[in-house]
Amino acid sequence: MKNASRSPYLVGLIGAGIQASRTPSMHEHEAAEQGLRCEYRLIDLEKLQAGAEALADLLKDAEAKGFVGLNITYPCKQTVLALLHELSDEARAIGAVNTVVLSKGRRVGHNTDWWGFAESFRRGLPDVRTSGVVQLGAGGAGAAVAHAILTLGAHKLTLFDLDACRAKKLADDLCARFGASRAMAGTDLAVAMSTADGLIHATPTGMVKHPGLPLPAELLRPEMWVAEIVYFPLETELLRVARALGCRTMNGSGMAVFQAVEAFRLFTGVAPDAERMQRHFASMGVS
Repeated sequence: MKNASRSPYLVGLIGAGIQASRTPSMHEHEAAEQGLRCEYRLIDLEKLQAGAEALADLLKDAEAKGFVGLNITYPCKQTVLALLHELSDEARAIGAVNTVVLSKGRRVGHNTDWWGFAESFRRGLPDVRTSGVVQLGAGGAGAAVAHAILTLGAHKLTLFDLDACRAKKLADDLCARFGASRAMAGTDLAVAMSTADGLIHATPTGMVKHPGLPLPAELLRPEMWVAEIVYFPLETELLRVARALGCRTMNGSGMAVFQAVEAFRLFTGVAPDAERMQRHFASMGVS
């Protein structure tokens, strides 16, 4: 149903190197289909020649300009926590925020990444084994997908990160929520991969500005599944190599779409058409 009488709303994305993001188009297209007027702005830290330390001023500026919400991406998903008035239960548990609703002088943080990954996994890899899963990356996005895969019933998750302390802290947090021994920080990637049912990749490696593989190709096995969160490009080097080996794979498009589906609902109070947003994402020709 069209809602042309609704007031226009202003939203945006804060992050580094975000010019290729498909999120603005998804929101603006779905808003138009709902009869809403939406302007979605990119607030790119690279273009501003700034880092996460600029976040406090950027939030104030957005509030002054009348933004009703912001999406938050790398490298700000954890930095933003200290700048918010309230957190959803999921955001508090995960320790990362990718969606901030601005209303009546208050900033409420949500995490739609975890649901986006979970919904994508349910649809894309519905019947795979998850007794043992290896995950690369324990940052803000990694925390969300780790929460998702354990929510979906993974028995044991082994985490690897360039920052070993970060992986250990995330594992401890996950065990506190999901039960002892459900997650651990790995020490030997080759050993963990040799018995894993699947691999989740949650680092920037494979993005246009960070090409390459996040692990040695010889650690992949044909019987494994591989789930990617990078969506630009849609076929990362990891997915290309995994597919060539015969692995079942899931690209990052589903997480990108479904996190936006939930963020749209939070920003507007209107239920979006998820299938329509998927079709629009596909029509943009992400390569």
